[in-house]
Amino acid sequence: MLPPIYEYIITFKRYPVGCRPVLVGRVATLTILKNPLEEINVAPAQETALIVGAGSGLSAALTRLCHEQGMAVHLAARAPSKLNELCQETGAVAHACDASQPDQVEALFNALPCVPDLVVFNASKRVRGPVQDLDPAAVKEAIETTCFGGFLVGQAAAKRMIPRGTGSILFTGASASVKGYPNSSTFAMGKFALRGLCQSMARELQPLGIHVGHFIIDGSIATGPCPEDDKLDPTAIARSYLDLHRQHRSAWTWEVELRPWLERF
Repeated sequence: MLPPIYEYIITFKRYPVGCRPVLVGRVATLTILKNPLEEINVAPAQETALIVGAGSGLSAALTRLCHEQGMAVHLAARAPSKLNELCQETGAVAHACDASQPDQVEALFNALPCVPDLVVFNASKRVRGPVQDLDPAAVKEAIETTCFGGFLVGQAAAKRMIPRGTGSILFTGASASVKGYPNSSTFAMGKFALRGLCQSMARELQPLGIHVGHFIIDGSIATGPCPEDDKLDPTAIARSYLDLHRQHRSAWTWEVELRPWLERF
C-alpha cells in the first residue's frame, strides 16, 4: 500500500527582480511520485530595502550592509545626486523625495518595483537656539521633516505591508527622543513626537505581522577611524538595524538604545 503524498500546485504572481513572490493558490491532491524522497528546492526571494533621508554616515553604512546581504536597496533624498557614488558602489537606486510632502512620499512608494521588506526613516532637521529667538517658520519646517515625514513614510509602508503580513519599519531617533536639551527644543519636539508615533505604530501593527522599531542613537556617529571607540561606528549601528529586522517574531523588540561604551547616561 502506497502512502498518500500531497502534491502542491503553486502559482506565483510575476514581479521584477528584487521582489518577493506571493503565494496565490494551493491545491492538495493524492498522487504517487516516482521518487517519494524527491524535494523541490526554491531559492529564497531577494529582499528589498528602502532608506528615506539617505546620506553619508549611517545611511551609507546601512546601504552597504544591505547590499552585502544580497538585498536590493532604494535610497530617497531631497538631492539624490549626492548619492551617485554610493549607488555606483552598491547598485542602489536613488529617488528624489521630500519626506515632508505627502504627494512625494506616495510617488516614491509607487515608483518602487515591489513592496519593500525593510523601510528605514532616517530624515531629520535641526534648528538650534534659545526658544525666544526661534523662527516659527523654521521650526515648523524642521518638525514636518523630523516627525510628519516619519508619519508619511510609516503610513505608506504600512498600507503596502499589511496585505502581505510581513515587513519591518524602522525609525532613527536620538537622545533628544527622551531628553530635551537647552537650545534644542525644536529637535526635541520632532524626536519626542517621532518616538510616540513609533510606539503607537508598534502596538498597532505588531499583531498584523509588521515589525516596527525605534533606535535611540545616543552619541556622535564617527566619520572616520576611532581607535578608542568613543563614537558610534556607523557600520556597528547598521548591524543593529539588520539584527532587529531579522529578529524572530517570538522575541521582537520595539526600541533599542545605542551608545559608545564611554558615553555617560
